[in-house]
Amino acid sequence: MTIKELYKLWCEKAVADPDLIPELKSIENNTPEIEDRFAVSLKFGTAGLRGVIGAGTNRMNIYTVRQATQGLADYVNQEFENGSVAIAYDSRIKSDVFAKEAASVLAANGIKVYIYPELMPTPMLSFAVRELKCDSGIVITASHNPAKYNGYKVYGSDGCQMTPQAADIVLEKISHVDVLDGASVIDFEEGLNSGKIEYISQTVIDRYLENVKAQSIHPEIVAESGLKVVYTPLNGTGNKPIRQILKNIGVQDVVVVPEQEKPDGNFPTCPFPNPEIKEALEKGLELSKEVKPDLLLASDPDADRMGIAVPDGNGDFVLFSGNEVGALLLEYICHERTALGTMPKNPITIKTIVSTDIIEKIAKEYNVQMVEVLTGFKFIGEQIGLLEEKGEEDRYIFGFEESYGYLAGSYVRDKDAVVASMLVCEMTAFYRTKGISLIQARENLYAKYGNFVHTQKSFICEGLSGMERMSEIMTDLRKNPPSEIGGLKVLAIADYKTGIKKDLINVSEETIELPKSDVISFILDKNAKVIIRPSGTEPKIKAYYTTTDTDRQKAIELEEVVSADFKRIIGF
Repeated sequence: MTIKELYKLWCEKAVADPDLIPELKSIENNTPEIEDRFAVSLKFGTAGLRGVIGAGTNRMNIYTVRQATQGLADYVNQEFENGSVAIAYDSRIKSDVFAKEAASVLAANGIKVYIYPELMPTPMLSFAVRELKCDSGIVITASHNPAKYNGYKVYGSDGCQMTPQAADIVLEKISHVDVLDGASVIDFEEGLNSGKIEYISQTVIDRYLENVKAQSIHPEIVAESGLKVVYTPLNGTGNKPIRQILKNIGVQDVVVVPEQEKPDGNFPTCPFPNPEIKEALEKGLELSKEVKPDLLLASDPDADRMGIAVPDGNGDFVLFSGNEVGALLLEYICHERTALGTMPKNPITIKTIVSTDIIEKIAKEYNVQMVEVLTGFKFIGEQIGLLEEKGEEDRYIFGFEESYGYLAGSYVRDKDAVVASMLVCEMTAFYRTKGISLIQARENLYAKYGNFVHTQKSFICEGLSGMERMSEIMTDLRKNPPSEIGGLKVLAIADYKTGIKKDLINVSEETIELPKSDVISFILDKNAKVIIRPSGTEPKIKAYYTTTDTDRQKAIELEEVVSADFKRIIGF
């Protein structure tokens, strides 16, 4: 079938969603727009689906959601008896619609569905899968992408994102499902009335919050500290659970950014609802300068990522990076659990390969084993699962990735802004009672372990040409690797796609004991590093830079030189 014929077929049949036909008619004579929607299909992988909301096989709509869910249903019915699936959704446009469509397809295929009655954070889906002993889970979210996006993430029975092996099976099942007519569907209300679809109870929500609170180290200290917090859920799912957990640990003074409090998938005050980006926090920073809190806290729309800003002592606020928050939390957890005698035997911390190397020094200081995994929190969750298989999950004390994802405790298998918010508030309160600000705590950390400067730069590569460009960049770097970056000599190259690390000084090779992944790491002189990888969920290629120096300003200046030169090398 040609692209034009496929387009005409959608014009005839895509009537279940009233928004699609007007969109299709509006592009009737626009070949590039038709091709953009129909030349390819959204590809299902370990991250599920993610794309722009709209009409066509290359868009998020009820038909692509139904098709993916039919593939998942066929997989669940093949692998499990009396299968069950949990579903959650965020505040994005059509998230609730897509969640109910997925539930309706699963129920039509004889699979029991447990769905949250209102929008919930992604980690609460991970929790529900395990708590309700489901075989799989779905969360409708595009995390921190702009408003035009939505997505469909799938989880395994362990509460982790789906494994590559399972995703391949689902993808194969999807390939046999006609996108317009191939899915079995029943009415959502019919599914509820028949018991095939059931709302997740408040008991599960309460159990989740109990598990979060159990990760507190000094539960008694917060109420006594007088901590004042400004919080923004960025119009997402964090508002209720994060405010509840802060109340549970005794944070009595929480001021919520009014423009960003209510769920709104249009994200009117922050086009990029990502706590990694300063622009997303502008409303929170404005309010913070007015009410003068000890901490500005922000969670992304599906409340799995969390960012902070803290007063600098001069009337302004400083944003902390994900690496800085992760390092501070690990130091706090290790120091205080050691002091209290609650550190487990042979403790383990886990970080991704692109996250700060200061973690290695902190782990060594407290005799904690550090495990390094590929980028993506599912790999941290996988390691927790391996510990659980041996009955050793209590050894896990903390895991994080530089992109603002943190988790203490093994009750979920994904990053969790709810527990991270609780621990950051507790840590801030703890230091406050000792007369130490978070700015001072950060300086103390670098004084103790050395100055590490980490930055991450993303280069947008949208559309089919963007995918080709990312592939060309990675291919060229493998064929023609730079001998130096920013004036620093390349000492070694670790290629996670081939699984080989080459020592260019001693002319030797070693095997990388991690799954294959399209990532290249350039290890440079002066303990510097550049890592590059295409994003698995967004149309961009990401570069991660590390520089170190005894003088922090010199490390910052060196990072600027290294990042500028690498940008030139990859042609941006």
